[in-house]
Amino acid sequence: MRKIIAYPLSIIYFLFFGLSLVIFHPIQWFCFNVFGYQAHKKSVDYLQFFLMRCVNLLGTSQKFINPYQLDITQPVLIVSNHQSMADIPPLMWYFRKHHVKFVSKKELGKGLPSVSYNLRHGGSVLIDRKNPRQSIVAIRKFADYIETTNRAAVIFPEGTRSRDGHPKPFHTKGLETLIKYIPSAIIVPVTINNSWKNLRYGKFPMGIFNNITFTAHKPVKLNDFNTTQELLNHIETTIKNSIKI
Repeated sequence: MRKIIAYPLSIIYFLFFGLSLVIFHPIQWFCFNVFGYQAHKKSVDYLQFFLMRCVNLLGTSQKFINPYQLDITQPVLIVSNHQSMADIPPLMWYFRKHHVKFVSKKELGKGLPSVSYNLRHGGSVLIDRKNPRQSIVAIRKFADYIETTNRAAVIFPEGTRSRDGHPKPFHTKGLETLIKYIPSAIIVPVTINNSWKNLRYGKFPMGIFNNITFTAHKPVKLNDFNTTQELLNHIETTIKNSIKI
C-alpha cells in the first residue's frame, strides 16, 4: 500500500523539485552577475529551503540536531556519511551562516539546473574521481580558499552514497588534505540517518513517510589529537557509531 501511495506523491514531488531548480537557476544567474557573491549566496540558501519543503511533500520529515555553537570567524570542516541527494539541502540550510561549499564529483558540474551553476560559481570544488592527482591538487586549492575566507567545506569520505544505510569504508585522502591545509578548522562530524529510504524503491517512486535526522557531533580540532590518524579514526567512529539501520 505504501508503494502505491508513493507514486502520486512522487509525481507531485518531482514537479515541485524540478520547478524549484528551473526557477532558481535564472535567479542565481542574475544575483551572481548583477549583485555578486552575497546575493548569489542568499539565492542558494532559499533554494535549499524550498528543496527541503519538496521532500516534505513525500510525507517525510527532516530533523537537524546541533547543540553546539560554532564560531563564524573560523573555517569549518563538516564531515558526514552520505545516503542520498536529500542530504545536501539541510546541510546547506542549517549551516548557512558558515557559507557551505562542497567537494563534489565533476559530473555534477553540468546538466543540472541551479545545482550545477552553484557548484561552478559558488565556491565549491569539482574533482575527477578517476584522476587522483588532479583531485588532490584541486582539493588543496579549495582548502586554501576555505582557510582564507573562514567558510565551511563539506566532504563525504565514503565517496558515494550508501544505498541501504550501511556505511561504506571511508576514503580519507581528500579529508587528510583538507585537514592539512585548513589547520585552523573546526571539524564537525555529522551523522545522517534514514535519508537512504527516500530511494528505497529506486529512482521512482520515491520512498515516503520517512524521518530523516541530521546529528552534528561535538566539534573537534586537529590539535586535540596526537596525530592526524587519531583524528581520522575519531571522526569515522563518531559518525558510524550513530548510524541506525
